[in-house]
Amino acid sequence: MPSNPSKANSRSGPRILMAEDNAINQRVGQLMLRKAGFDIDLVADGSEAVEAHRLQPYDLILMDCQMPIMDGFEASSLIRKMEGAAQPVIVAVTANALVGERERCLRAGMDDYLSKPFLAEQLVALVEKWTGKRTSAAAV
Repeated sequence: MPSNPSKANSRSGPRILMAEDNAINQRVGQLMLRKAGFDIDLVADGSEAVEAHRLQPYDLILMDCQMPIMDGFEASSLIRKMEGAAQPVIVAVTANALVGERERCLRAGMDDYLSKPFLAEQLVALVEKWTGKRTSAAAV
């Protein structure tokens, strides 16, 4: 289940979930966003992302495409099929920069695409774009 589940109920900003199987990538993404004033929960695979969103809907999900158990494509498709659940913005986060990958992500129900490796400024700008929250440039 998501990291910091007790904090999830006391947030005032957008609810953000990062689905990423690599612990280093989780930590780096979390630090980048926290430095910019965002709070996020972390899960290690797509099945955990689906369950976390079912329990407490998120505004934005950063979805790694290649994960064990359930990949980001299947997880995004399942989230899009959830009845009664709020529909989050789902952003594909992938190291696969092949031609057609962005289109594959969009077909799976994802709203946007971020290629790894990325800079903190790119991640923060993308989160701000989809959540509407602006942070100070000094925070990045």
